[in-house]
Amino acid sequence: MQKYTYEALANIKSTAPQAIFNEDGQAILSLRRVYTNRLKRILDGYFDHRYFLKYEVLDLSDCCLFEVKKIFRRGKVWFEGKDHATGDHFVINYENWRIGVPELFISNQNIKMKIDKEMETWSNFLVDEQVVARWIAVYDEQHNKFQVTLELYEQAPIQNVAFYIAIAQATLFIGV
Repeated sequence: MQKYTYEALANIKSTAPQAIFNEDGQAILSLRRVYTNRLKRILDGYFDHRYFLKYEVLDLSDCCLFEVKKIFRRGKVWFEGKDHATGDHFVINYENWRIGVPELFISNQNIKMKIDKEMETWSNFLVDEQVVARWIAVYDEQHNKFQVTLELYEQAPIQNVAFYIAIAQATLFIGV
């Protein structure tokens, strides 16, 4: 198992990059909120800073490894993820919401992964009902930040930490 930690600012307006650390405490990646233009940033202020942005996970050279953005069209909301190294695209959306039991899934032509979203404890990433990664954000009231931890298991079909952090930050931290 690999363990990664970072701090997420409680002020979701911030676009300051946040360092992501490995188990040895070394900064290996960074995470940032990005607006593609000033108009989107202004409009986003009217919608609680949750719609017109994307999350990017960057390497130490500031090259984007993985990005997730929220899409909403015709009354539907979903997320799209892109792995910049492989070119793979992912759709992250809720299924079964019409029957009252919404389940969050990540999918593309090769994989379907479920996220068991929890607010107070670990949120699990599952493939074939087996946990392959888990993510938690714990609020630090004194510093007005969230202490975030990602655990990535060896049996995970995707071993790209940027994939899990970008998706978790967009869907679990910000949400729909």
